[in-house]
Amino acid sequence: MSLLERLERVKQQELSEHKGAVVALEKKVEPVAKTDPYTKLKSKIHKKVIEEIGQQVEGEGNETLQVRIEKLVSVAIDAEVSFIPKGDKQRIISEIVDEAVGFGPIHPLLNDESITEVMVNGPNQVYVERRGKLEITDVVFRDDAHVLHIIEKIVAPIGRRIDESSPMVDARLPDGSRVNAVIPPISLVGPSITIRKFSKVPFTIDDLLSFDTLNLEMAAFLESAVKARLNVIVSGGTGSGKTSTLNVLSSFIPDDERIVTIEDAAELQLSQDHVVSLETRPVNIEGKGSISIRDLVRNSLRMRPERIIVGEVRSGEALDMLQAMNTGHDGSLTTGHANAPRDMLSRLETMVLMAGMELPVRAIREQISSAIDIIVQQSRLRDGSRKITHITEIQGMEGDIIVLQDLFVYEQTGLDENGNCLGTYRSTGIRPKTIHQLEAAGINLPAAMFASARF
Repeated sequence: MSLLERLERVKQQELSEHKGAVVALEKKVEPVAKTDPYTKLKSKIHKKVIEEIGQQVEGEGNETLQVRIEKLVSVAIDAEVSFIPKGDKQRIISEIVDEAVGFGPIHPLLNDESITEVMVNGPNQVYVERRGKLEITDVVFRDDAHVLHIIEKIVAPIGRRIDESSPMVDARLPDGSRVNAVIPPISLVGPSITIRKFSKVPFTIDDLLSFDTLNLEMAAFLESAVKARLNVIVSGGTGSGKTSTLNVLSSFIPDDERIVTIEDAAELQLSQDHVVSLETRPVNIEGKGSISIRDLVRNSLRMRPERIIVGEVRSGEALDMLQAMNTGHDGSLTTGHANAPRDMLSRLETMVLMAGMELPVRAIREQISSAIDIIVQQSRLRDGSRKITHITEIQGMEGDIIVLQDLFVYEQTGLDENGNCLGTYRSTGIRPKTIHQLEAAGINLPAAMFASARF
């Protein structure tokens, strides 16, 4: 490279750094809060609507109530102002309806099927996730009190509370979407809400195939594993799609079996008729009355379950879950946080110790190896896509080590020009040790399914 070429490269680099500094400076500028000229009008009309409707909403469907409110708001606007543009009037009506029967400014985001997550970072900043990517929106709240009002509207119907003495809460929306809320003094940016949306229509295995979360051979094996009553744990990181996959796996359970589901906040959407859903309960205002997942797992054993589905194991309930799997409750399903199948085993060991039982490590590993048959590892890749990267079988113990064998894997090969991950699913060529359990259940999988070839 000549000196002139080197000089030109240095100049280009300096120009790039200058532009970067300008962009960084622009980002540091505090955003100007958006002002709505109709704020006082909306507040006044909202109070009128509440006074007029009062307690008459009991037993009235949301659609009927929405129509009534729209008419009331339209009449109130005409009485308050002599002229208002049609577009502004419709916007005011929509916002007041959302405030009265929905969840305020974020209600349209919750109805948008393309959005999978809504994140409220204080009153002036709302992000959403679309196709695995974060986007900022132009949605704002009036103030901190407005955000807090929406949080209370979410948590109150399910018997949860949030205040200074209990500034964090897990909850759910009526459609099962997962909600976490944090308020000051824990949150320094004001009341914050994170909503993991669930599809209004539960995902099916066909949906996961269309999303390329797995391939047909993997789907057929997982269906067979659930029907043959193998114990399965879905492992993965936060936001990797574990609960959605668990929901799909549970759809393979026959309709004539009694299912007990146990969750922190009820999210699973099972299609079977015979389902008993249990949900944990936090402490009351006196600091008493807490019901943990571990309490529910122990109680479920007295409920004659044929399948136990735990939304997620994260502490001492892992021991009770393993014991249930080892004492006749085959075909149980659960999820756990881990980055790889081997990591999931380490996490399970740690969680069992959290139960307060001083068990030898070998005894814990023997419990794990005899209880769990299949680990389904799910990951969220850098392009936002969710993939089942491993279907791994636990084959028993060799000495003090649990033996794992990958049956199917996803191998990433690179990125395309749009930054999307490229890869392929393949069988490792290993025939599963549990094949005899599948055959005993009348399921005969073709040998070609486990041939070592790329699909």
